[in-house]
Amino acid sequence: MRDPALRSQRAIPNAIAAAPARDPPPGLLRRLAALVYDLLLLLAVLAAATVCWLPFTGGQAVTPDHAGYRLFLLGLSFWFYGWFWTHGGQTLGMRAWRMRIYAVDGRPIGWGRAVRRFAAAAVSAVALGLGFLWPALSDQRKAWHDLLSGTFVDWE
Repeated sequence: MRDPALRSQRAIPNAIAAAPARDPPPGLLRRLAALVYDLLLLLAVLAAATVCWLPFTGGQAVTPDHAGYRLFLLGLSFWFYGWFWTHGGQTLGMRAWRMRIYAVDGRPIGWGRAVRRFAAAAVSAVALGLGFLWPALSDQRKAWHDLLSGTFVDWE
């Protein structure tokens, strides 16, 4: 006898392919608005984390060349986005703008995809934000981090 859970998992891509035509995916302005919300929240988290870092420096200010501190903030930033993406598919900004992230097969994303998405978003940022602006140029409305991680943003 076949496992019903496996049968339902295989049915997800077929259901997506057979789904009726829907509105196009969220566009650039909505995605950027959600990004601004998330960045404001992330800045508050990083500021609080910096206060928590002070006991490790004896209360002295952290210098910009402190590699440990930079890695700490990078790891915390990844955890911030990764946790939201893997637990419900939405950051708080995405929730406010009624968007959600899915894997290309329609399932929620896992930590592996979250790592690829975060790394690709970093590449987008280093490229002067071009990867974040890509949905305005793409017929599929996908940013570089969507394309490189096998994810897409859709309506909630």
